[in-house]
Amino acid sequence: MYFAMMGTCIGLFVLAWSVVRIWSVPVAVGMCVVAMVIPPVAAMVANRRGPDDRWWDDPSGDPKSDEWWDELDGRKRRQE
Repeated sequence: MYFAMMGTCIGLFVLAWSVVRIWSVPVAVGMCVVAMVIPPVAAMVANRRGPDDRWWDDPSGDPKSDEWWDELDGRKRRQE
């Protein structure tokens, strides 16, 4: 999905300034504005996590911090 979105972005830029600008510069600028919005959206899509991915439960590596968070959460983390 990411590569399709980024390919669309590049395609819009190239098409806007190689073809569309001949007939209408405002339309070419509009195409570039649309293309400008695509990369941040593509990054969000590529970096989203699944509903079962509990990344916030990963141990930090600092035993004291992990112990504090476990106490705050009211549970015991299993020793790995």
